[in-house]
Parts: sequence; structure tokens; C-alpha cells
Amino acid sequence: MAEKEQQVHPLAPANDHPRSDEESASLQAIELKRKKRIKYAVYIAAFAVFQTAVILGFALTVMRVKNPKVRIGKITIETMETNNTSAAAAAASFDLKFTAQVTVKNTNFGHYKFDNSTLRFLYDGVTVGVAVIPKARAKARSTKRLDVTVEVNSRALTSTTALGSELSSNVLTLKSQAKLKGKVELMKVMKKSKSPEMNCTLTFNVSSKKLQDLKCK
Repeated sequence: MAEKEQQVHPLAPANDHPRSDEESASLQAIELKRKKRIKYAVYIAAFAVFQTAVILGFALTVMRVKNPKVRIGKITIETMETNNTSAAAAAASFDLKFTAQVTVKNTNFGHYKFDNSTLRFLYDGVTVGVAVIPKARAKARSTKRLDVTVEVNSRALTSTTALGSELSSNVLTLKSQAKLKGKVELMKVMKKSKSPEMNCTLTFNVSSKKLQDLKCK
């Protein structure tokens, strides 16, 4: 009996379905949109950080209100009379008239408006002269200069022993004190009260009748 010829049949290929061009394009579009969303999110986050930095910088600089500085800028002497010729120190005296330039330095981003203030001059703790600093306005980030006429003398002193000793050294030391009361106005919305104080020491040379030294703090 003849052997039946065995038939060999090849295995059927796996049931693979290669992606069509439409599917590939759709996947690419989805990936592209995902990358764009990530990029936009990064931009938004960076902008938010930038805005926060700008607001913080604005708050620390523009909106931060500092105390203005009030000082005596210079002195112009009109008359100076001193007496220490007597052997007795009790005869010592002084009488001065001068113009003091008061400066109000405002470093804020808003103007500083202040009222009339009293400027006092003292010798050895005793008030020997008073002047008025007129009300004014120091513009934003600028210095306001005001000329004030001052007359000081020794008539209020109950003892002139220390004065006689000082005049014998050809010097006269006075102190000036003042306190301003006003408000810094920012952007015409916010107002903050500020009261800067002056504390200066003036040293006159009675021989040359000139201001020898001026220190303020």
C-alpha cells in the first residue's frame, strides 16, 4: 500500500495589524498637544514667579515708607557779639543773629507734607533761641530747603561760668533740636505719619565770627 504523501502546510502568520497612517498621525497630534500643555504650564509658572517677585520688590521699595531726615544744612551769620573781657566769668555773654538753612530729605516715593514746627537752640541744656520751621512739602525723593532766621543770646542762662570758660577758648557751642510732624502720601491713596527729629551741634569760632563745625545725627 503506497504511503500517502504527507502534505506540509506553513503556519499562518500572526494576526498583526500594522498601524495605519491615520493612527500614527493621531498619536503624534496627541503627543504634540501634551508637550504644548507642559510648555504653557511652565510659562504660566514662570510668569507667576516673575509677578510675585515684582510685587515683592514693589512692596519692599516703593511702598516702604522711611522717616525723612531733618538737618541744618548751613549757617549764614549776620551778627555775632560776645563778651568775656571782664575778669569775672559772670560777665560772659553772647548775642547772635544768623540764617539757618533747614533741609528735609525725603527718600520716599511719595511726597512728605509737614506742619509748622519749632526749632530750638540750646546752650548747656538751656533754650537760648527759638525759630519756626514753616509748613511745607518735600517732594518724592528730593530735599526741601528752608531758610530760617534765628536770634540767640545768653540772657536765659542762670549761670555763665561754663560760658566764660568756653569763650576764653574762642569757641561757642550750641545745640539745635526740632521735631517735624507730617505724612508721607503714596500714590494719592495711602498716607503714613512720620515725625523725624533733628539733633545738631554747632560750634562757632568767636574770634573769626564763623561757623567752625556742624554735626547732625
